[in-house]
Amino acid sequence: MRCGGDPERDWRALEANFGVSLAGGKKRFGELRKLTPNATERMITLQLRKLEADGVVARHVYAEVPPRVEYEMTEFGRSLGPILQTMQAWGRAFKVRRSTEETAQQESEMSAEGAVG
Repeated sequence: MRCGGDPERDWRALEANFGVSLAGGKKRFGELRKLTPNATERMITLQLRKLEADGVVARHVYAEVPPRVEYEMTEFGRSLGPILQTMQAWGRAFKVRRSTEETAQQESEMSAEGAVG
């Protein structure tokens, strides 16, 4: 996931990424951080808090040393599953399309250079 462009798009991408990640079960903060390497810890924390406040994600704190915190989708959050799966499939198709277009553009530029030289 790329962060750093349009902030609103970055937040939405982060939300969708967490939804897909948490659909597989509970995750610790460190696991979520590894799944979103381009996002800052602050960005991840703020987004998780927002998702928790919206009732999409549940946060579980365990009284251990060191402290352990896990996040999981709530029942309400799991209802987003089909939507997130559709978005994920669309994203994969978009990447393929974009890659194909870029390759065609590069080939076109190379053949134009060959015709000139």
